[in-house]
Amino acid sequence: MTTYKLNFTKAALEGITPPAAKGDRDTYRDSKIAGLELRVTGFGVKTFSFVAWIPVAARTKRLPVGPFPALSVEQARKAATQYTAEIAAGKDPSEARNQTKAELTLGEFFAIYIERHSKVRNRRWEEEEDRFNRHLAGKKHGIDLTRKKLSAITRSDIATLHARLGQNHPVTANHILALVSSMFNRAFEWGLHHGVNPAKGVKKFKVKSRGRFLQTNELPRFFSALDKELNDTLRDFFLTCLFTGARRGNVQSMRWDALDLENGRWIIPADASKNGEEMTVVLTDEAASILKARKLTPTRDQTFVFAGRGKHGYLAEPRKAWERLLNQDEFDQLQKRLSDVGKPFEPPLSMPLPQRLSQAKALAAALKIDTAGTRMTDLRIHDLRRTLGSWQAKTGASLSVIGKSLGHKSLLTTQIYARLDHEPVRTSVELATTAILEAGRRKPEQIV
Repeated sequence: MTTYKLNFTKAALEGITPPAAKGDRDTYRDSKIAGLELRVTGFGVKTFSFVAWIPVAARTKRLPVGPFPALSVEQARKAATQYTAEIAAGKDPSEARNQTKAELTLGEFFAIYIERHSKVRNRRWEEEEDRFNRHLAGKKHGIDLTRKKLSAITRSDIATLHARLGQNHPVTANHILALVSSMFNRAFEWGLHHGVNPAKGVKKFKVKSRGRFLQTNELPRFFSALDKELNDTLRDFFLTCLFTGARRGNVQSMRWDALDLENGRWIIPADASKNGEEMTVVLTDEAASILKARKLTPTRDQTFVFAGRGKHGYLAEPRKAWERLLNQDEFDQLQKRLSDVGKPFEPPLSMPLPQRLSQAKALAAALKIDTAGTRMTDLRIHDLRRTLGSWQAKTGASLSVIGKSLGHKSLLTTQIYARLDHEPVRTSVELATTAILEAGRRKPEQIV
C-alpha cells in the first residue's frame, strides 16, 4: 500500500490510476484538510475517510466519510471539518455514529410503547394502535415516519402530517398529535430519546363540539337503508348501538356472559368502561329481541355477540359497512328524484353499489337535478349514541337520567344521578326508542 499527498480536486481524483494488483490499495492525503484521505482499491473504488487522534478514546481512529464521486470534494472536506469540531469538543464521532445506528425507529419504539404504556394505563389502547396503523404506519399521508430514527423526526414532520390530516379530519389529526407527544414523552422518560419532543409547539385544531344525530326525516331513510344490508351481524350491530346508546367499542366487544336478556340488562365491566366504573346498560324489548334472535342461531359464537375474524375474536371495523349504508341511502334518494322527473333508473342488482351510485349521480347531473340533501352528510357511527340521548331529551328525560343511561361521568351530575335506580333510565330509553321507531315508521317487530 502506497501513500501520496495531493491537493484534492475533482479532476485530480478522477485522474488517479488504481494500483496494478487487485488486492492492493493506495492512500491519498488531502494537502488542505488534515486527516482527510482517499483510498483507492485495485478495482478502482475510491472512498473518503477521516483519520485523527481522538483524546477521549486515547487512540487514532479512521472515520467513514463517503464514496467518490457520489460525494464531492467540497462535501468530503465539510464532513472532515465537522469531525474535527466534534473531536475538539471532546467527543468521539464514532460513538455518536454507533448510538445512531442503535437508536430505535418510531415504528420500533411504538411496539414498546403499546406494551409498556398503553396496555397498562389505557383501557382503550386498541384505539391508539388503530390510529398508529392507520395514520403513522407507512406512507399514509405522504410522510413515512415509522422508519425514521426518533432523533431524526422533526417538528416540521409532525406539523406537516397534522396539517394534511387536519384538512378533512381535524379531530383525528389532534388525536395523532397527542399520541406522538405521549410517545416522545415516554421515550425521554425511559432514556430512549434525549432530544426535544417534535410534537411540542404544534397547535391543535379548534374543533367544535358535535351535536349531530339522526333527525326525524332521516330516521325512515336510515331504517330503509339498513334493511338492505345483507350482513346480519353488521345490521344488528348498528341497531344495538342505536337502541342501547352504548359506545361503539363496547358494543363491538359485547360478551354473551355479560347479558341478562330476561331482565333486560347488560353489564359493562370497569376495565372496559371509559369512565373506569362498572356500568349497567338497560336493554329495551327492542334491543333484547335483536340479541335473543342472535342467540338462537346455532352457529353463533358463544363468547362474543358480534363475533368477527379480527385478532380479538369480535367485530373489528364497521366503518366500511357504515359507508355502505350511507351510499345505499344516497342511491335510494337519487332514484326517487330521478323517478319524480320521469327518468326512472333501475340498474341490475348484480351491479356493485358504488357503481350504481356513480351512475345515478352522473344521470342526475346530466338532467340538472338538484341533489341537495340526498346524502346524510357528516353522520358517524358514534352519532347513533347521540341519537338515543337526543330523543330521550325530546321525550322529556332529565339530563341526569340521560347521563346515567349513556354512562357519562361528570363532577356536576354524578351526585345527582348516582342514587338513581335503573327504572327511570329504562322508562326514558323505552320512550326514546318508541319515538325513534315511530319517526322511522317502524313497528317493534320489524326490527328483528
